[in-house]
Amino acid sequence: MPPSRRSFLSAGIGTLAAGATGVGLVESGLVPGRTMMHTALGLTGENGVVPDVAPGPKVTGTFTSAARAGTQVVWTVAYPPGSRTDAALPVVLALHGRGGDHDFAFGELGLDRFMAAAAADWRTPFALVSVDGGPATFWHRRRNGDDPQSMLLTELLPRVAQRGLRTDRIGLIGWSMGGFGALLFAAAQPDVVGAAVVVSPALWRKWEDVRPGAFDGPTDFAANDVFADQRPLAGLRLRVDCGRDDPFAPATREFVAGLTPPPAGGFQPGAHTVGYWRRMAPEQLRFLAWNL
Repeated sequence: MPPSRRSFLSAGIGTLAAGATGVGLVESGLVPGRTMMHTALGLTGENGVVPDVAPGPKVTGTFTSAARAGTQVVWTVAYPPGSRTDAALPVVLALHGRGGDHDFAFGELGLDRFMAAAAADWRTPFALVSVDGGPATFWHRRRNGDDPQSMLLTELLPRVAQRGLRTDRIGLIGWSMGGFGALLFAAAQPDVVGAAVVVSPALWRKWEDVRPGAFDGPTDFAANDVFADQRPLAGLRLRVDCGRDDPFAPATREFVAGLTPPPAGGFQPGAHTVGYWRRMAPEQLRFLAWNL
């Protein structure tokens, strides 16, 4: 008996589930069957491809973070090709997602190579700075004393300023947990952040829907509710992007609807995957280069 259409579809979804891991299905517990179905049908768009070019120079360092309760933190600065490592460039902070670290922006997303392929045409070349924010801190102060937001402001930025980088007005880019962290940081530091790109932000409207570990409890969730007051973001040059099949898309749509003026970006074919994030990277880096 020939295989049915349903068996073909089931086989395709099974192959997708295996293949999606290879392109970096992020926080796989969040990706529902609908997303895999849409990916199998080609509705989530193509995966982005990292340019096959040599990146510019990178500098990496470490420090013991008092703000992060004595954690040993690693940071990396990626410069455009041809730039000196003491160049007075503006800074864009890259905030990784859950389970990531300082290397996520480069090892997973290849942003140093996206920079190398395009920086010559940017109005304002910049240095991309990444740092360990903790695998599940959600970029806010936790009850154990770990405070990655304070680490960014009082420890990381002064360190890279000592290298000659310009930190008086910075940019931000963050993915998932890091997208949420970018919104928190921008709202708390409107005089420091001039432009931000928020990608697939991990947003929840109700405490009951929150993924375990993202907050210490209902009080912590309420204290870091980015929906509560969006007015501090009004003067920010902001871009928000989210895949239509991302589990966070409904909350992100609601957040975007509450912003005045409306941000750049939008909702494209895509899911909560590295492949989608790579596809969007060239436009997002260009946005930062034109709005710093």
